[in-house]
Amino acid sequence: MPYDFDLLRELTETSGVPGYEDRVRDVVRREFENEVDRVESDGMGNVVGTIEGSGDRSVVVAAHMDEIGFMVRHVTDDGYLRLDALGGWDARVLKAQRVTVHTENGDIDGLIGSPPPHTMDEKDLEGKDEVADVHVDLGLDGDEVEERVAVGDLVTTRQTTELLGEHVTGKALDNRVSVFALVEAARRIDDPEATVHLAATVQEEVGLRGAKALGVDIDADLAIGLDTTVANDVPGFEEADHVTALGDGAGIKLKDSSAIANPKVHRHFRALAEEHDIDYQMEVLPAGGTDTAGLQFAGGATPAGAISFPTRYLHTVTESVHAEDVAAAIDLLVAALEAETDGADYTL
Repeated sequence: MPYDFDLLRELTETSGVPGYEDRVRDVVRREFENEVDRVESDGMGNVVGTIEGSGDRSVVVAAHMDEIGFMVRHVTDDGYLRLDALGGWDARVLKAQRVTVHTENGDIDGLIGSPPPHTMDEKDLEGKDEVADVHVDLGLDGDEVEERVAVGDLVTTRQTTELLGEHVTGKALDNRVSVFALVEAARRIDDPEATVHLAATVQEEVGLRGAKALGVDIDADLAIGLDTTVANDVPGFEEADHVTALGDGAGIKLKDSSAIANPKVHRHFRALAEEHDIDYQMEVLPAGGTDTAGLQFAGGATPAGAISFPTRYLHTVTESVHAEDVAAAIDLLVAALEAETDGADYTL
């Protein structure tokens, strides 16, 4: 691969739910340390690696560190855990999944229970799954669970990141693949004209909160969001509803439900992709928002665009991206940052 797959695997397998991104933040700081001019963090937990440019312009690129997960809301007398969702889950995918409970005294492995179909009637089988109905079984008796687990402890799914043919599959590719792109860009950018702020943000999955705060603190001339996007190029969807397709290149966002990309910005990205022979596809996402919106107007009227990683099975424990799309998106990001000059003008 033309990039550091071991680091991508580490980032995706590391746990970090909204508001508790500590472990991921540590990896980002470690990787930024020798690649940028300075590393800073704020009271919310955003981490920004800055590469000083030779000119007067600045660019901020945001990729969120948090993954969807859970918080323990109740421990039963029998030792089962009831959960509250952190981020948008489809509860149908949770049955029989292995999880990790993150306590103050260490991690505990567990699983989400799923009753056998032999004991379920037709009403049970057709009922709507809800996160509130999920229970985590730790294989321990109630007294030991009470000693080791507290309300407020965090829970993440337990999954390895693997190559599956030409695809990379695992948990938290949304949005660790974009965090990985920040690091790869930091490694590749050499003497930019614009100062580049590479921001690993927090709490995107619960309302773009980290990016909204960061947009106030960093007054950039251009904001770029990095995130995954829907690839419904699988059975059961009409071609018009695919949004993107794996293997067709980096996504250049036109719109999602939270932001409309500045026309000059997305046209510039498209021209760069064609100039550098980078595969790309235009993205119109009917639902779902990204940090692009969090940055776009938090500190005023900032021109904004986004580069996306087409992803199948979003918000499940087995998300999938195409290895070559990852390379294309990183190449496009680097090209955009190196092309940013004092003469750039995205006003409309």
